Amino acid sequence: MPQPPAQDTNPRPTAIPTADTPLTPSKSQRKRDAHAVQALGVQLVALSAAQLARLDLPEALHEAVVAAQRMRAHGAHTRQMQSIGKLMRQLEPTVLSRVRVALTPGRAGTPRPQP
Repeated sequence: MPQPPAQDTNPRPTAIPTADTPLTPSKSQRKRDAHAVQALGVQLVALSAAQLARLDLPEALHEAVVAAQRMRAHGAHTRQMQSIGKLMRQLEPTVLSRVRVALTPGRAGTPRPQP
């Protein structure tokens, strides 16, 4: 007895996006963006308390950065850095760009991490 043709449950997307569908960043681009924000978080944790106060960060992010500075256990510190990255990805673009500009090396009055 002939079998009916199998139905494709996962239709293939069109190769060329149409004008009415918005272009979303690729998964690779989203990962690059997340890693860039994570690197900003590492820079924030390296700052002193006075430099952090000058940045005027949202309260939740400031508390997370201070908590990461106190942590000594490698696993706990890594988890806290992931949490900081998540908080930073949820920031408004204006706040995130302000933090990026403040952490850019070479600016006069820029808080720099202490070696």
